[in-house]
Amino acid sequence: MADVATVFNENITPYAPGPRTDAEPPVKHVVVVGGGTAGWMTALLLANSDYGPRLQVTVLESPQVGIIGVGEGSTPWLRGFFDGLGIEESEWMPACNATYKNGIRFDGWSTRPGYASYFHPFASMLDNMTMTQFLDNVHRRLEGEDVEAHPDRYFIANRLASKGLGPRPRHDFPFDVWYAYHFDSTLLGAFLGRKAVERGVRHLTRHVHDVRLDERGDIAALQLDGGEALEADFFVDCTGFASLLIGKALKTPYVSFADNLFNDAAVAMPSPADGYGGRPLMGETVSTALRHGWIWKIPLAHRQGNGYVYSTAHCSPDEAETEMRTHLGLLDDPTPARHLRMRVGRVAKHWNRNCVAIGLAQGFIEPLEATALLFVQRTASMLVKALEQGDLGERAQDAFNDAINDRFEGTRDYVVTHYKTNTRTDTDYWRANAANIRLSQPLQHLLRTWLSSRPIAGGLQQGIYGRGYPAMSWYCLLAGVGLFPDLQPTGAAAPAKLRHNLAAIDNLLERSAANFPEHRALLANIPPRPTEASLQLYLW
Repeated sequence: MADVATVFNENITPYAPGPRTDAEPPVKHVVVVGGGTAGWMTALLLANSDYGPRLQVTVLESPQVGIIGVGEGSTPWLRGFFDGLGIEESEWMPACNATYKNGIRFDGWSTRPGYASYFHPFASMLDNMTMTQFLDNVHRRLEGEDVEAHPDRYFIANRLASKGLGPRPRHDFPFDVWYAYHFDSTLLGAFLGRKAVERGVRHLTRHVHDVRLDERGDIAALQLDGGEALEADFFVDCTGFASLLIGKALKTPYVSFADNLFNDAAVAMPSPADGYGGRPLMGETVSTALRHGWIWKIPLAHRQGNGYVYSTAHCSPDEAETEMRTHLGLLDDPTPARHLRMRVGRVAKHWNRNCVAIGLAQGFIEPLEATALLFVQRTASMLVKALEQGDLGERAQDAFNDAINDRFEGTRDYVVTHYKTNTRTDTDYWRANAANIRLSQPLQHLLRTWLSSRPIAGGLQQGIYGRGYPAMSWYCLLAGVGLFPDLQPTGAAAPAKLRHNLAAIDNLLERSAANFPEHRALLANIPPRPTEASLQLYLW
């Protein structure tokens, strides 16, 4: 039976520093260039390191540069971030108009009968009671048997989202679930900034005019407006797509993902919260395929966030905005939309000399799987660990870069699979995605194995393919779009082979869902976070 350790992504435990050490930090002063969510999240993790106040952390924000501020969804890793810092949901969620997220629903990506929509859940201890049945039926369906293999039937997270329930059960219900959040990203950045300053981070509001390198090629100082130079031992580039330090100053090569991720632009606009029409507040991101990309719908406490991610090679910005407004029923709404261009790819070295790039400066994979903050958190946590270990040499840098690049490539494979497996034929955009053969070798191996009606679980566990995502995620994606061979001529499975009692699964999940509160009621009365002991019991 699949257990919790195989359900979760690797290393998902919250970051928390060890006991304060008497050793001196390998660097005395770190400057984070750029605020926003990425900059302030990094600063908080640095300030919370083993070295405490002996490591000076400065965040430098330019008053001339705005914040993109449209990423409004997370993965479950964000829960670990706040738990590790001891920040309660009851404090930060109301301040950021945040809601709970049980997973992502994908609508319209597949035209296969019965598979027009599927829900990608976050994991739960209850999945230990239904995962075996799901995987077994998927394997049997791959062999041509007519058994129930759609993921929506098997996981509590889908029940919670579809019923408008929050993911925090009654105290006497012993099964926790892992969940994520929706939030106003501008408010989140401001909240993190206040917390960082409270914890000793220095905040400067100045504009960088130039980056000065020393004779070795390291960053020596930042030339600020007014002629002042800001020196430090180490720099973190959180300057977004501008990539001021890692790209422009250090000339780090950039690896584009445009050959198999075609989307390079987005248009975003909010709509009123009362647009829910009195319906329950759904704890899910909805990603709906449109003609030249896909649109997200994210329910916040005070509004709904919407955005259309598309390819400018297949439609113009005006066409994209018109299609989005039409889809939302807001064609005549005077609310202005924001148009954004995206650079999809990554730097070759996230750590180059005495600089680490974090956030959009290090790379970006389009927001389909809400991985932007995940990469911020992972990279910042790895930087903190490197500083605490005191090894900033070339071998440590190479290992750091290899690990992050591997995560980028694994996430790229997973996102590309959504497009490769689509069955839409209504536009050149979708036909080009389905016909795309520029896939990594591991992804080609995974898809060949699946399409040969063989289980992929073993290869996933061995790390042969599917890097960074557990079996649950891959099986939900591939089964969710109905990527199965034709049924055998006999059609229905023989009664003797119907080993799994689906009615019992329905009963288990329905009765379990009764222990979870209505989403809006939960937001109005958020309980304290679980104790560390109960959290560890849940995770492992």
